Amino acid sequence: MTNRLIARCLTALLLALPCLAVGADQEEPAVYVIKKGDTLWGLSDRFIKDPGYWPELWSKNGQITNPHRVYPGQKVRVFPDRLEFVQEGDQKSVAAARPEDAVQNVTEEQRFAIRGSEGYLMETGMKPFGSIIGGHHDRIIIGMDDIVYTDIGAVNGVKGGEKFSIFREEGAISHPVTNEIMGRKIVPLGTLQLTDIEQTASRAIITKTFKEISPGAYLLPYRDERRREVSLKMPSRQLKGNIVESYSGTTTIAAGDIVFIDLGSVNLAEPGNMLYIVRDVDLDRRYTEGRGATLPQELLGALVILETGRKTATALVIKSIDAIYKGDKIVSHTK
Repeated sequence: MTNRLIARCLTALLLALPCLAVGADQEEPAVYVIKKGDTLWGLSDRFIKDPGYWPELWSKNGQITNPHRVYPGQKVRVFPDRLEFVQEGDQKSVAAARPEDAVQNVTEEQRFAIRGSEGYLMETGMKPFGSIIGGHHDRIIIGMDDIVYTDIGAVNGVKGGEKFSIFREEGAISHPVTNEIMGRKIVPLGTLQLTDIEQTASRAIITKTFKEISPGAYLLPYRDERRREVSLKMPSRQLKGNIVESYSGTTTIAAGDIVFIDLGSVNLAEPGNMLYIVRDVDLDRRYTEGRGATLPQELLGALVILETGRKTATALVIKSIDAIYKGDKIVSHTK
């Protein structure tokens, strides 16, 4: 399945914003003047209801170096099926623009929230720093502001006031295609802060919770788990990989689910990269033998990378039009 075809198919997946109506029989196209906050993604979505069109728009306009940053005052001709940036000195097109042709509402760059509780794969070589060995008054279920005890002490070089991330480990995750061990699945539970340090132990207070915490939970050096956002970013190279596991562990994956994929910083994958989820179409060999038929891949949905490790990444499934499973392929759409 070609990138162009995938991009066109994704039109059915992504929400369309209100668009500017431009009549097919109009003698001159409307000219939109770029406002602060506009992006190629937003312009494509707003005017031709095809957010997947923006890589084509970018590739045909060399003056646009950053696909997610266009500048106020630039002008775009709006056709029913395409957009064209007005080149400098093209006075005829600029003169044809009428005040009523400009859209006043600004399309903001699309962003995706990271809550801090998405989880990740702890890759080979990383180990827990310590663990919670008990709760105050022998509590089994521990929550916000509760006192706990850890096996981290002065021998570990820590000081009072240091923070640690609390997590649950759910075992090694193997690649569904190659069987390679990709890492150990980490489920964030919250954070704590050390208050009193002894030689080999310490007292701490729970400062944030995502899920119920119990003695035995592991500790890692503090990860910034404040809510933040990532913006869509075009991949710097073609990316191809697979979905390795889901956060929930369920068999069927759908829109809104967190997944882990086999692409990381070594593959030049970055937060904000959008990938399409596809599956090869298999036909009965009795009817295709000797013909060498290659069919277009089935488009299943799309995901956005939220955070990357070295060889893996955490991603959010933003759209699904069919059931998605571990092992399904992911591909990028690049310039």
